[in-house]
Formats: sequence, structure tokens, C-alpha cells
Amino acid sequence: MAQSLRIIKKYPNRRLYDTEISSYITLEEVRQLVLDGETFEVRDAKSGDDLTRSVLLQIISEHEEHGQPMLSPQLLSHIIRFYGDSLQGFMGPYLERSLQVFLDQQQQFRTQLNSLMGQTPWSMLNEMTERNLDVWKSMQRGFLDAATAKPPEPASRQSQASRPGKKAS
Repeated sequence: MAQSLRIIKKYPNRRLYDTEISSYITLEEVRQLVLDGETFEVRDAKSGDDLTRSVLLQIISEHEEHGQPMLSPQLLSHIIRFYGDSLQGFMGPYLERSLQVFLDQQQQFRTQLNSLMGQTPWSMLNEMTERNLDVWKSMQRGFLDAATAKPPEPASRQSQASRPGKKAS
């Protein structure tokens, strides 16, 4: 079933009204919608203009001010320089694809880590012990085979024994 588009209205007093729950919400609650993967649009309550991008940028701006920023001044300067550049139209899709590749790799890493961490410490220890025991048994078999093998005759004895008419001493 397709997910319906959630509409959030932004009023002139900067308040956000979520039409799905019929209640005012905060920017932090809009951020939570993003984290939850909700599909929504923020619309100006009077004109109906799409304000989604500006609200998302506001959320990013607030989070950049507090805690560890993700966007360095150098990165932001580079992005600003692309505005008005002939390659401006390519920059957005490029950043989206790059971020998607990063997210795919992150998900793959998490899946691999969860498959490792999904094992209990005892099962991991048991598996490692069994592998080590197999290696030890293989090594012991090699030592026993080498110790019980008949040593080869010295070359001088073999050459004397192979000559006709001569006895090996």
C-alpha cells in the first residue's frame, strides 16, 4: 500500500500544523518524521507554496549549531560556490547518489556486524575452539605420520645395492 503524503502547514507565526494529527508540532517533531521515514510536505498556510526544503534546512542549521557539526565551513563554501555555476544542476544529484552509496555501504557494514554480534559469546568461543582443535589435530597427525614413516635409505646404500654382483654391507 502506498504511503499517503502528510501535509504540514506553516503559519505566518512560524508555527507548524500537522494536518494528519490535527495538532501543532515542533521542528524536532518534523525531524522525527524524517528519521521515521515519513513522506511529508510543508506548505505555506496562506499561499500553499512548498516550504519543505527551507524547513529541512532550518532543522539542519539548528543541529549544526549544537553538538558536533557535520558540515564544515569548507564544505559549505564549496556548495555555495556551485550556485550559479554551469554545473549547479549536476551537484544535487551527485550529492544524492554519493550519500546513497554511503548509506548502502553503512547498511551492509551494520548487517555484517549484526551477524557477527548476533552470536552469543559462547557460540563464538565454541566455534573458535573447534577450529583451533581441528588445526591442532591436523598438526598432530602430521607429526605422527612423520615420526612413524620409514626413513629413506642413504644414497650411498641405495647405489651399492643396485650394482650387480656387489653385496650391500
